[in-house]
This record gives sequence, structure tokens and C-alpha cells, in this order.
Amino acid sequence: MRKKIHPIFVAVFFLLFTGLILVTRVVSQEQNKDVTTITSTTSSSSAPTYHAKPIHITNALEMKPIVDVSGWQRPSDIDYDVLSANISGAIIRVQSGSHTRKDNNASDKNGLDKHYQTHIKEFQERGIPVAVYAYVTGNSIESMKKEAKSFYEASYKYNPTYYWLDVEEKTMEDMNAGVEAFRQELEDLGAKNIGIYVGTYFMAEHSISVDKFTALWIPTYGTNSGYYNAAPATDLDYDLHQYTSVGALSGFAHHLDLNLITTQKEPNEVYQKLFTNPQ
Repeated sequence: MRKKIHPIFVAVFFLLFTGLILVTRVVSQEQNKDVTTITSTTSSSSAPTYHAKPIHITNALEMKPIVDVSGWQRPSDIDYDVLSANISGAIIRVQSGSHTRKDNNASDKNGLDKHYQTHIKEFQERGIPVAVYAYVTGNSIESMKKEAKSFYEASYKYNPTYYWLDVEEKTMEDMNAGVEAFRQELEDLGAKNIGIYVGTYFMAEHSISVDKFTALWIPTYGTNSGYYNAAPATDLDYDLHQYTSVGALSGFAHHLDLNLITTQKEPNEVYQKLFTNPQ
């Protein structure tokens, strides 16, 4: 004959059983959460990273172009992944000059480009070699030196391959002296590679010497169709040619300045000179 089970024991049994199920479920959920966290962390750590890839230029006319961009090309308008796949290098404006008196869409009131840090970071992360430039507007020897110092202090930590002076305006009587003061200040501060962007007519009109610069960048557009038309008509020993201001590349829906290495020298040698970090 079976013993009669007391109701209180039945209640205790069911409470223990139910509690065991609840505990098991909680432990299972925590384990699943840990697995999800690990998976998420692993996925995040395996996201693609970008490393500089050596580029060898065998033909200047067949190379991917070099872009120069500033705050007027807003980061929100750029697909850096796509654009980076279509260029060989980038030259980023860091400073718009001391003529800037108030904020605008591209520069702050001190003349620093609003988006230079983003441009540099995004291109460098994708393995694109980056040089920098400053739009020169000093109206005295002292203000030229001040602009050079501001430019260098904003740029050097990014280890740019080249420092360029963009000289397009007559801002003082002796432009040659002013440009040289800017260049010398950069050199004194520690810049190793210093080039100048200047049109041949402007250079001749204002007697600007480029002898002390280590590279020359010339703008000449021909028909400015967006495509390369012809080499600059000059005997100057130039390294870089800006051939259009209305270029088009995937990754940016608006016009871009496009540049190529000179066709008059060994292209890879010039490319490595301009886009290999100084040691």
C-alpha cells in the first residue's frame, strides 16, 4: 500500500522545479548575450583597416589623378572609399590665409580650413598619401612668416609628404620677398619638402623666383574640359600639372581639381618625390 504524499511536499516540489527552470533560462540568456557580445566584438575588430600601398607610376598619362581639396568640398558630400579608389594622392588645403576675417562655409575666422583634419584623416586611413597646402595672402614679411607658422603648426602632426604654397594673389608690393619669407619660415620650423603652386604668367608678372623650392606645381587648363589636353607650354622644370578645375571622379558628385605628374620626367621618380614621406 503507497503512502499518501502530504500536499505541502507537493507544493515545495513544484516551487523548486519552477525555480530551477527560471534559473536555467536566465543562465541561458546570459550565455547567449555573451556570445552576441563576443561575435559583435570580433566582427568589429575584423572590419577592414587601410594601409598605405606602394604605388608605381609607369605612365603619367595613364595614372589615377591626384586631387586637391579644401573646405569647399564638404566631407558629407564625399564617399571616401570610392573616391580613394580612383586617385593616386591628395593635397589638402589647411589654411586659406590671413585675409579671412570671419567664418565662411570653408574656413574659420583665423583662416584655417574647416574640414582639413577630416580630409587628411579619411584619406590617410585609406592608404592615400597626403600633402598639404596653404593659400598665401600675407601683406608683409612679418605676416607671411605668421601665416607660415600657423600653416606648419596645423599640419606637421599629420606627417604630410609635402608642404605647398598656393600663390595666386598680389598681396604685397614685393611678392618675391614675401613668398621667400613664407618658404624660409617653413624650412626653419622643420618642413623638409616645400613646393610652390603658381601660374607662369603670375610668376613672370611679379618676378617670383622658384629656385629655392624643391618642387613646382603649375596650373594650366587648355580647354578646361575635365580631361587632360596638353602639357604646360613652359621651359620650367615643373613636377605637377593641374590640368582641369572641372574634373569628375566617382565618389564626389561635383567638380574637382585634377592633377598629374609631369610628362617630361621619369614619372615614378617624381611621384615618389612628392608622395613619399620624408625620413
